[in-house]
Parts: sequence; structure tokens; C-alpha cells
Amino acid sequence: MLDFLDIHCPYCGEPLEIAVDASAGDQAYIEDCQVCCRPISIQLILDDAGQAQVIARAENDA
Repeated sequence: MLDFLDIHCPYCGEPLEIAVDASAGDQAYIEDCQVCCRPISIQLILDDAGQAQVIARAENDA
């Protein structure tokens, strides 16, 4: 099941809606910004209740 979460691009600051599949557990992947096309590092973390939290960073940020 896909969930839709809101993030802001770390480069241009534009709000974006991304689709995440929480059934696959914790994840880390790269997704391009729909506005400025720069690569965003997405980290999906699930808590004990199964709620998804998304961290969006610039590709080279630690």
C-alpha cells in the first residue's frame, strides 16, 4: 500500500508529495526533485506503531 507524504526539496525548497511503500520496512533511496531535478536522498523510517517518517536531504549531506 502506498502512502503519500509531504517533503520540501533541500535544494529549491519547493513542497513535494512523494509516494512511499511502508510495507517494505525502513528504506533509503534517491529521488529527483520534480521542480529542480536535483537528486534528493530519501530515508524512510518506520516507528514501532508502523508510522512512516521521511527525512529528505541533499544528496551529499551526511
